[in-house]
Amino acid sequence: MTDAGRHPRHALAPLLSSPVRLSVVAALAPTDKAEFAFVRDLVEVTDSALSKQVASLEEAGLVSVTKGKMGRRPRTWLALTSEGRAVYRRHLDALRAISGG
Repeated sequence: MTDAGRHPRHALAPLLSSPVRLSVVAALAPTDKAEFAFVRDLVEVTDSALSKQVASLEEAGLVSVTKGKMGRRPRTWLALTSEGRAVYRRHLDALRAISGG
């Protein structure tokens, strides 16, 4: 039990119950930012699937999206916000508590 006497599942972030969204956040956690294509390939999803999940994470304030160019090619970079990092940390802590770790 937690200090409040509540089951640790209450600290889980519902938005991260999606395996793809959790994978995206986990991919961004160790970096300052990552290119969209890198995350897409790492998470093994299509452009449209990643775009949809990133839009949900961005709307919730967990991920920031920055567009720019490298040379002549357009690029999109993804980054966890400070809130995104905190939510991810709490989610992982809750999973560890639930699993007895």
